[in-house]
Amino acid sequence: MVLKSLFLAVASIASVAKSAPVKLQERQAPSGVPDYVLKYAPIVYLHSDDQYLPTDINTFLDHVTPRVNFNEVSGPSKPLTSSNVNQMGADVWLTSNDDVTKDPQWMKGTKPDSTGKTNGAVSAAVIVNDKGNGNVDAFYMYFYGYNYGGDVLGVKKLNFGNHVGDWEHTMVRFSNGVPQAIWYSQHANGQAFTYATVEKSGDRPLAYSASGTHANYAMSGTHDHTIPNFNLPGGVLEDHTNKGVMWDPLLSAWYYKVNNANAFEAYDSTGGTPTGWLSFTGRWGDAEYPTSDKRQVKIFGQAKFVGGPTGPEDKQLNRDKICPENGQTCILRSILVPRSSSTDEVVFEGDEVVV
Repeated sequence: MVLKSLFLAVASIASVAKSAPVKLQERQAPSGVPDYVLKYAPIVYLHSDDQYLPTDINTFLDHVTPRVNFNEVSGPSKPLTSSNVNQMGADVWLTSNDDVTKDPQWMKGTKPDSTGKTNGAVSAAVIVNDKGNGNVDAFYMYFYGYNYGGDVLGVKKLNFGNHVGDWEHTMVRFSNGVPQAIWYSQHANGQAFTYATVEKSGDRPLAYSASGTHANYAMSGTHDHTIPNFNLPGGVLEDHTNKGVMWDPLLSAWYYKVNNANAFEAYDSTGGTPTGWLSFTGRWGDAEYPTSDKRQVKIFGQAKFVGGPTGPEDKQLNRDKICPENGQTCILRSILVPRSSSTDEVVFEGDEVVV
């Protein structure tokens, strides 16, 4: 308790060093999007070695077929688009038309340019939930065509957890337009931090996307990669983040508001922003391949290829706490990073504070 009290006292009077603001392209969000949702939106740093980059949502849909139990099912008239995919049932898997072991080009996404924009690729969505009384949660959703899972001890032959399609997100919680905390999604869970103590570029917090898995972290470096119900000693399975490629998701995003019933409305009043895809309750990717599939291998009981993820609709957009309800204690962390920008080393991490 002494350490905890000491840290809270220090954190209350110390400010985290800000990175020199990167030069960003002017945002072109539709009218009506709260200014603070843009001003405090996270900037994402993709790992310098990541082969699987942010992916255009419609391009992904161009290369998948709706399947149940690996059998094609009827649905909307082709092509499958972000406006009609919600006509598919919750049991549908958007299954790749290509053999994913061949690394089709569409699966690798689009590298952001020098301004942080994924040119020609809408690879993100901003969803604003105004809860009233000045309380607003802004979700920043990131889409990747493929998730490369972990390599045990860095050995590629001991790789598992790969899947087609990958939805990740950060969420900033606001009170009367002032950012209070930020959530970073990581695999089946994540971490929450006070806004005041995370690294920023100007006013915008930084999110570091792990190579391959795209789990979001508040700092660069090496992180233990945790898997639900599967315990490995620390260091055996790791995520790696660095300040590789700067991505500003706001430059290639669709903007929405959502209500308590998960009804979505686009801020764009011209009708040019599709809303149907947000209500798709199936899976964005292939189902887990059976062991009869020659591509499938089980390592330590874990499948090399697992099933694809659910989409934004399933990310608890109406959560009470900064963390989603998943049976784990919701922790709000505070960290201090060095004032010098010459190192990414974290010099102190405070005790965990339950919220």
